[in-house]
Formats: sequence, C-alpha cells, structure tokens
Amino acid sequence: MISRTKKLFMRPCTGALLILSLLCLFAFGECAAQGEAIAAKAGFSFQNAVQEAKKLSEKPYKSPKGEVPDALLAINYDQWRDIRFKPDKSFWRKEGFPFTLQFFHPGLYYDRTVDFFSITPKGDVKPIPFSKDLFTYRREEVEPLVPDTLGFAGFRIHHPINKPDYHDEVAVFVGASYFRAVGQHMNYGLSARGLAIDTVLPSGEEFPYFKKFWIEEPKPDAKDISLYALLDSPSVAGAYHFVIRPGKETLIDVELTLFLRKPVLKLGIAPMTSMFHHGENSYAKVMDDFRPEIHDSDGLMIATASGEWIWRPLVNPKTLFVNSFQVNNPVGFGLSQRDLDFDHYQDLESNYENRPSLWISPVGNWGEGRVELIQIPTDKEIYDNIVAFFVPSKLPEQGQPLSFAYRMVWHYGTESPRPPAGKVVATRAARTKVEGARKFIIDFAGPQLDSLPADQPVEGVVTVGSGARFMEQQVYKNRFTGGWRLVFQILPDEALSADQNRPQAKDPVELRAFLKLGDHILTETWSYAYEP
Repeated sequence: MISRTKKLFMRPCTGALLILSLLCLFAFGECAAQGEAIAAKAGFSFQNAVQEAKKLSEKPYKSPKGEVPDALLAINYDQWRDIRFKPDKSFWRKEGFPFTLQFFHPGLYYDRTVDFFSITPKGDVKPIPFSKDLFTYRREEVEPLVPDTLGFAGFRIHHPINKPDYHDEVAVFVGASYFRAVGQHMNYGLSARGLAIDTVLPSGEEFPYFKKFWIEEPKPDAKDISLYALLDSPSVAGAYHFVIRPGKETLIDVELTLFLRKPVLKLGIAPMTSMFHHGENSYAKVMDDFRPEIHDSDGLMIATASGEWIWRPLVNPKTLFVNSFQVNNPVGFGLSQRDLDFDHYQDLESNYENRPSLWISPVGNWGEGRVELIQIPTDKEIYDNIVAFFVPSKLPEQGQPLSFAYRMVWHYGTESPRPPAGKVVATRAARTKVEGARKFIIDFAGPQLDSLPADQPVEGVVTVGSGARFMEQQVYKNRFTGGWRLVFQILPDEALSADQNRPQAKDPVELRAFLKLGDHILTETWSYAYEP
C-alpha cells in the first residue's frame, strides 16, 4: 500500500467543481435527452443499452444545451422551488405498485432534459411523456415560460421503506450523473456519480450526464427496482444498469460499459462526493460556530487485497489535496460517516449524525489502479468538497468497451461493512511543549480490542513520512471508553526562505499508525496527511 499526497497551490477548475457540487446539493439537474424508444420483442436488456452507447460513441458529441428556454433558466431559486410535482400524479401510483416515481422540472440550474421510458413485463418500451399537468406552478409568471413538450430534468424513487403505508423517497437521480440514496430512517448526505472525468486536472473537469433512462415496471411484490441509463459526454458514452433494493441498508448493484470517444487523462470509477467542513481533528482552524463538527462524511475507508484495512480521516485543507492509494483489485472502499453522536454536532436542522455512509464492493477483478481522494478547501458547508473514486491504470483504445461492476451499500457508519479488527473512532491533534512539534491522539475501539486488560503490552506502530521526524509515543487503555489510545509526537523539518523571515510552503507529511500485541495486528491502519 502506497499513499501519496500532493499539495497543489494552483487550483484550476476547483471553482467549477465546487459550484457544480453546490448545484447537486440543491438537487439541480442539467441532464439532456434525445432519441426514440427502443422496442425489443424479447424484452429490453442491458445489452440494448450497451449497443445504443456504442452507436452514440461513434457519433460526434452533441451538446444538449438549448433544450430549456433561456427565460426558464433565468428564474430565481424561489420561483423554481415553487414548481412542485403533484404526489397524486406519481407514476405507477394508480397501479398500487411498491415503487412509484416523481420527476424534477427543468429551469434555473437545470438546463437539460432527460428522456424516460418504462419497460412493461411483456418487454414493451413506452415513453413517459412530460406534461405541465404533473406540476403545480405556484408563481403565475412561471407557467407561461414552460413549453408543453419540455421534458423532465430527473426523477426520484419512492418506496415504503420506513412504514408499510407510506412511500418514502429512497433514491434520486438528478444533475449530470449524480444520484443519492438512503436506508431506513436516514437523511440524505453524500452523493454518488456515474463517472468522473479529469477531476481537478489543469485541463478542466468534464461532467458526463445521464441523458436517457429505461425503468422496469416492478412486480406487485417487488423488493427491488431495475433501471438502465445512457451516459454521454464529449469524451465518453456509456451504458448503466442499476438494481436498487431499499432497506435498513439500501443496496444498489451497478453494471456499466463505457466507450471512449477520445483519450481521457483520468477516469474515475464509482465516484462519490461529500462535504467536510470541520471536525474533531480541525485543530488548525478557528471555527466561529456553536457546532463542534460539520460534515457529511468523516473518513475514507479502504480494504485491500492483502487484507489491510485503511482509515483516512478527512480534513478541510488550506490548499487542494490529492491523495493516491495504490490498491490493485481493491476489496472495497467508501466514504463513511462514523461519528453518529448528536452531541458532536448539536444541529437540530441538518442532523449530520443521521447521514449515510457509502461502501463500494467491486464485483470481479478491477485490475491495477488506485483509489484517489480529493479534498478541496471550503469555507461553507453548502459545498461538496470531498471526492473519491477508483482510477484504473490502463484504459482501452477508442471504441473498445471498458466494463465494471460493483455493489453500493448505503449504510450507517457504525454498521457493516466494517474492519474485522479494532477501528479508529477519534483523531485529534494539538501543540506540545516543544516548539513546532505536533501531538496526535488516536482512539481505537472494537470488541476484541476493548476486551484486552490494561496490563497487556499493546504497542503502537507509527510511520512518519518525509518532512518530519518521529519523537515519542504512548499507548494506554482508555478507561472511559474501554478502547485504547495511541499518542505520539512528530517534529516537522525546518524550512525557511532565503530572507529567514517567511516560512517556505511545505508538503503534507504522511503518517501511518496501528496497534499490535506481539505479532498480532489489533487494528486497521490509521492514515493521515498532516499539513504543516
């Protein structure tokens, strides 16, 4: 396992990423749609979507912009928010199916439309037409701006996940290739994406979008819903198959095949986007806020093929961070909200303690590659400033297929999946009596670890990367939690500019630590990038 952290002082396209993430947070849609329904006597399958994606990749990319009238894009947020889908018009509501659909209206940030089709049990593919009668326009000045055949911007899926007699919202697909899901009694938090292209590269990020969906009509006793999607962008066309099973933990099985139109520098598979403003480890910032912590996720977790589990606490850095973890054929990875204690947030409106974690379990061998973590400075919690995905080392030639499959688990961070050994439950840092030195305090917990008596010779294994040197450590039982605490100190290298008055910029220092008893490893590996 190799972890590399880059500290970037130039931030090309960061603003675009933040803006687009903000729009996603407000459920924006900028999807486009075109094309006719596909009727297949034997029924629609994933291969139908793959064939359409391949044909699409062989044609020049056509921008969908211009499908939504400029006057509708010029309305303000309050005007757009007052366009409401009528719940009694929900698709499949009259049939009494266990899943129903509602749709998002274009306008404001939603400058593209998406085509929707339903697939009947007989295999017939029928369009789901747009109609102004599906919406309530509370602002009189808005409705005249809407063409009768405008189209939808996205959709959401409802299912009785919490109560048998009420259809809760369980998943949303809207805005580029963004989508979100929740399990039982969860609030929306982090988002997923269909694909990430050239994220935070100087050339600028490309945002693919889902332009078409085919949704299978569910059976009366269905526990899951199946849908297919067509993705498009200047560089890539692709086909997706999603099978969504809501529950205590909502599962989404994903199968995808991509075709490159032109070379791509960085392709992000199974991307996810989240927010981290500050937490218990935010020692370097003065937060004028009554809330001790603000974040949708507090760490990246990785399970490697060698059996190692890695926990990387998130930070709100001073400058753009890009971390790479070399993990060939990863067992899994995801952004987690481990801290579910309301007292750590004190926010009665945002309910950060109720946000889901997202775990990606690859199906089959993904080959050589890396998990990349991107952390972007932010001064507002409305921005999604955290991105993570898998980057394959090799990409196919133009026109050749590239396929992946994986399972997504939207779950509470204290539940499965979790490392089999002790895990990190808190990361803190502080100044020491030695000028310039830093102290790190890491709490580990877990059933096996907690059962060890205080007199056991538990040791900490600490690795300090270039830019600092290790000073000392202590390991002892935490008598209040039952877990174990590792405390160690480092001394960053001196780096002064020629005038000796202004410190030079320093790269982050990579730190790693875990606990062991003899030759037995007791915990996952704590991995951290300290920013001097």
